[in-house]
Order: sequence, then C-alpha cells, then structure tokens
Amino acid sequence: MKTRWVLGLNKYDHDVSAVLLKDGVPFVGVAKERITRVKYDGGLADVAIGYCLKTAGLRFDDLDLVVQNTYALAIPELEHDLLTRTHGLHLPDDERELIHRSPLFRNPKAVNISHHLAHAYSAFAVSPFDEGAVMVVDGIGSHRRDVSEPVPPGDEGHPADRESESYYAFRGTELTCVRKAWLPVVPTILNGDFTKMPGLGAMYSRVAEYVFDHWNKCGEVMGLAPFGHARADLPPILGVKDGQVWTQRWWPDWLSHPWVETGIPGAPDWQSSPHLRDWQDLCFRVQQDLEDALLERARELHRVTGMKNLVIAGGVALNCVANGRIARETLFENVWVQPAAGDTGISIGCAMYGELAVLKQPRRHVMRTDFLGRTHPDDEIDEALAEAPWNRFISVTRSSDVAADVARALADGKVVGWLQGGAELGPRALGHRSILSDPRSIAAKERLNARVKHRQAFRPFAPAVTIEKVDEWFEKGPPSPHMLMVRRVRSDRAAQIPAVVHVDGTARLQTVDRADDPLFHSLLCAFEGITGVPVLVNTSFNVRGEPIVETPLDALLCFVQTDMDLLVIHDRLVVKSRFFQPMRRFLLEYWRAKNAESVGSLMKSTVRRYVGN
Repeated sequence: MKTRWVLGLNKYDHDVSAVLLKDGVPFVGVAKERITRVKYDGGLADVAIGYCLKTAGLRFDDLDLVVQNTYALAIPELEHDLLTRTHGLHLPDDERELIHRSPLFRNPKAVNISHHLAHAYSAFAVSPFDEGAVMVVDGIGSHRRDVSEPVPPGDEGHPADRESESYYAFRGTELTCVRKAWLPVVPTILNGDFTKMPGLGAMYSRVAEYVFDHWNKCGEVMGLAPFGHARADLPPILGVKDGQVWTQRWWPDWLSHPWVETGIPGAPDWQSSPHLRDWQDLCFRVQQDLEDALLERARELHRVTGMKNLVIAGGVALNCVANGRIARETLFENVWVQPAAGDTGISIGCAMYGELAVLKQPRRHVMRTDFLGRTHPDDEIDEALAEAPWNRFISVTRSSDVAADVARALADGKVVGWLQGGAELGPRALGHRSILSDPRSIAAKERLNARVKHRQAFRPFAPAVTIEKVDEWFEKGPPSPHMLMVRRVRSDRAAQIPAVVHVDGTARLQTVDRADDPLFHSLLCAFEGITGVPVLVNTSFNVRGEPIVETPLDALLCFVQTDMDLLVIHDRLVVKSRFFQPMRRFLLEYWRAKNAESVGSLMKSTVRRYVGN
C-alpha cells in the first residue's frame, strides 16, 4: 500500500513551521527559527519544508496533500498582495525574489483553513481522548470572513472582526464549534496593532509590550507576576461579565513609563529601572485577571458540553499557571494541553485537518511527546565537533554510560548542555535540547541566568522530575509531561531544591515517564542515586534572544559562547581546554567573519535541493 504523506504549514507571519504526517502519524516537524536562527522567524516556509522532505527522503511532488494557514490574512489574498505591495512584516526582502520559485506560492492545490480551526485540530486530533471539549484562546486569529467552520447562531460577528476565543466539542474525528468570541477592529494609528483590541490574549500581549518592549514576551509577564501585588490604584484591566469579555482601553495615568529598548549609553537597564515596581504590579494584575477569565470560560464550556475531558491550544495555552488552575478548579476530569500550543503548532493542526477532514482517515496517533525534529547521525555530530577553530580548544570522549557520567557531573555542580535525538517542536525544552543543572543550589540558578542564559534574574527555572516521585516533591496534581502545568512545591521539600522554586512557592514542572524518554528518565534516576533528589533544573538550550538549538553545530556554538561546563551530544562528552577562555573573544570574531551567510542564500539552496528549481 502506498504511503500517505500530508504536510501542514504555518506560513508568512511569526513562528513559521512545517509538520509532515506519514500515514496519519507525525513523522517530522520543525519551526523555521531553528534552521535560520532568527527568533520567531516568518516569511516563506521553504526551509522548513525542505527540512521535512530531506528527513523523509521525499521530493515535493511526493506529497499527497498540503494544508496551510496564516492568521494575518487568507493566504490567497495575502499572496496576491505580495505581488503588488510591500509587506515587510510577512516577507523579508531577501526572500521576496524567491516567491515565484516556491511551489507553494499561489498553489491552487493547497488547502487553506482558518486559524482557530487549525489550533483546534492541533489539540483534539492528537489528544489521548475520544471525546471532549476544546478551548482555543490566543492574541488574534482569522478574520470572520475567512473562518472555515460553521459558527453558532448569535456568534456570527462582523466580517472584519478577528477571532479571539473559540470553543468546540469533539467526538472521534467530528468537531463542532459551540462558541466564538471576536475582536472588533479598534481604530489606532496602526490598524494592525492587535494589542489595542479588547481580547484576553490581546490585552496580555499589550502588557508584555509595555513591560518588555515586545508583544510576544508573555512568558516573561507570567514569570514577573508573582513579584507584584494588588493595589487600589490599579483596578482589574480585563474580565468576563455576562458572558462577554471586557478590557480597559485606558490605563491609570501613572502607567506612563513603558520600557523601550534604547541602547543609549548610561540609560538604566530593565532591572535597575525606577519603574520596576509598577511593572511588577501590572503583570500581577493582568495575570490574575486572565486566570479568572479563563476559569469562567472553562466552567461555562463544561456546562455547555457536559464533557469530562478538555484539550487546550492557542498562544494563551502556554500560560502554565492558568492551566494549572483550570485543571484544579473546574469540573473537567482530565486536561491536556498541546505542547506546541502557540502558532508553531498550527502546522500540526493543518496536517491533522488534512488527514481527518479532507482525506477522511481515522485518528491514529496520541501525541505523548513533541520530539519531531530529525535525529542527527553520528557522522554529522563528529563533523560538527571537528569544526575549526573550536576543535583545537575542546576535548571529546565517548561514554559507555551517559546517564551515570552526566549525573556525576551534575552532582559536582557542573552546568550541562544536553542534546539527544530529535528536537522538541514547541517552546519548552523537554530533555532533547536542554541545559541541565543541580537544583539543590540557589547559586546554580544565579549562574544560569547571568553567565549562561544571559537573561533577567527574576525568571524562574523549571524542574524535571521522574513521574514516580513527583508527588513526593510537589503537591498533588495532574501530570505535566510538556511543562505546561504549575504545581506548588511541597513545603517540606522546597529547601532541598531552591533553584527551581519560584518566589510564590510554585514550579513549572515537567514529569518524565520512562516510556516517553528512557535516557532522560535514567539520568534523573542516576542523579537521585547520587544525591537522593530525583529532580534536575531543565531549561532550554539557548541564550536570551536566540531560538533553541537544532543541530550539533548549533549546540557547540552555544556551548563555546557561554559558561557551560560540559556539552553532551548523544554519547559524546565535550569539555573546553584550559586555553579556551583567554582565546574565546578572538575565536568568536573569527568564526562569525568566516561563516557569515544570509538567510536568502539558505532559502535558495533549500528550494534548489528539496523543493524545485
């Protein structure tokens, strides 16, 4: 029987990605940013397509179906505009010349679906449940005129409105929309500025933009919120009343000092700003308001559907504090969150829509992990580690027991870069592209933030813990295999793992099951055998402002630019020589000059090799 290949794409705007299904099961997937090394990268999807095709050994013509989405506009409309208007937001200049060579540009065979429908399929179609409710909440979705699925009477909206929230029920492969909430267009200087629109995700992004100078830094808002406090001169700024979302259009006059990254010499940095207290309190306010609003929505969804299972997707689903409250404080018996809940996961949803709704195939897969990246072979690893000039300043050994050797290094206080198998598709490092350290020392947290991750000191680190021991160290709650649920650390254990305890006594934990990741589970067990603690600090393998590493060479470059002590790639253990530190600055300058290559040339190479001439 012929193998069936279905490709799903998130195109043009931020977080471009591709996922390839083989007979209904995710075979490989990647976000464009992991290849180009440009955070949240947008534009053409061809390098992500090429990555998937190369991994599967296919050409573009071998695909049975392509399904695609972008939230900005319906894709046919956007692609028409790209021919006649300058859309710098959607297509970088060095990619514009390639659009006519891309087989998916204005391709009439590709199926286009709307944004929240793709999010919904990314959740229910790979969830462990045969039936349940679906909750999709994000910053902004498709225009009403472009929405693919039937909308309940009374929720039709204006054609120019944008999706803000969508709620569904599913049984098997059948999905039914039970409610839509819309973002009415609000006049602003920039009409496309969704953060001024009255929606849950939009308002949260507005706070991220105000405090951190970027709408997509919502994770930082969530991390800063526990440092803030309620105050009488900052009333609620969003909520749900009589079933409708409301938001404050105007903030108090004292909120007039947004953070703007200026780069002016002598200007105070973010952490030393005199307005830090106000920013903390604003984050506290919006986090509390969002949690309460989502709880109200989830409770209403349970009343309407009567389902015992809930699945969640959309950018707001990355708010693990809110997810934890939904799991604990609603009548849903089971809650499952898509690990690539943001727009990277749109490609999964598009692919699954093609499989189930277009090709009418049954559901075949439960997404226990999101390790969808390609596994890099030994010769590629060895080639990366032999790269000049780094090869002269590192030493490499092979380990016969990686878990035991690395556990000893971690117990000795070493900070370890850890690359195993295929990369995670979503934004959480779950044990394949991780930086690991000992949770027993608060100094380890400070060192990770200041000298490895190069990020703000307030940001917490997540614990990875074996599923068997999680209830001994954290208060009871649902499993959290994708680091998307928060639990409180047990009071009798907090002093033993201070590096992973946030200021409010909680932790965004990852529960590790041997069935899902035998090597990472073995590492945790080996560390417990030495220290008595089945927990490790697990943070993403990257530095601030850069995507998570994808290749062995990416990992090596991150390793040499930071103060990590040990790099582990499969069974290779890599350490720096004693001559490395005084030479580092010179070596980095040499490397960057030698390897300067534009994204445009990478795109051209991909189109030529894997997609078409």
